[in-house]
Amino acid sequence: MPFDSEPELLVLHSIRIQGMAPTAAIAGRFSLDATAVQELLLDFEAYGWVYRVAFADLSGWTLSESGKQEGQRRLAAELDLAGARDQVTASHTDFVQLNGRFLTLVTKWQIRPTPRDAWAANDHQDWAWDEDVLKSLTNISRRLRPVGDALSAALARFAGYSDRFDKALGRVDKGERSFVDQPKIDSCHTVWFELHEDLLATLGMERGG
Repeated sequence: MPFDSEPELLVLHSIRIQGMAPTAAIAGRFSLDATAVQELLLDFEAYGWVYRVAFADLSGWTLSESGKQEGQRRLAAELDLAGARDQVTASHTDFVQLNGRFLTLVTKWQIRPTPRDAWAANDHQDWAWDEDVLKSLTNISRRLRPVGDALSAALARFAGYSDRFDKALGRVDKGERSFVDQPKIDSCHTVWFELHEDLLATLGMERGG
């Protein structure tokens, strides 16, 4: 059976992988009760672990440095308690092997060189170019599935990444091109970024590690 995380850890971790989020998004990330999450956030605010931020039309909660450290401490303790360190480490290695290819594909989706401009924005008028990217993303999705399955078999909170990635691809296939790389929606890039951050946080690594 996969190991179930404590709600306190899940609240801190939800903020970590989303960067900044309102209460509803924090609760929704791991299907937690919103009222209980709000109470925990107020406690964490009193401890100095989280604080509210707002800019432009966005507002929500984010982690302080001490909150990030507390989350790291809890994640490390959970990893050892669950006996999942070896599996998560192996899955991170597998993910890294896919990461470079994925980032290259996102760049190819965003940029299509022309004779006059090597960094010309992709206007998505070249069907063959886009189709090649999407076929490659589908292949990435197939290779991501066993990584996600292994992680969710060890720690329940890792469940859902592969399904979310496939759902985003499905929306692209229906013509919603923004679901390849647009932020603030559950695009392929958003899902990938969150999984990467989840793995790094769980293993106590910094991005680029």
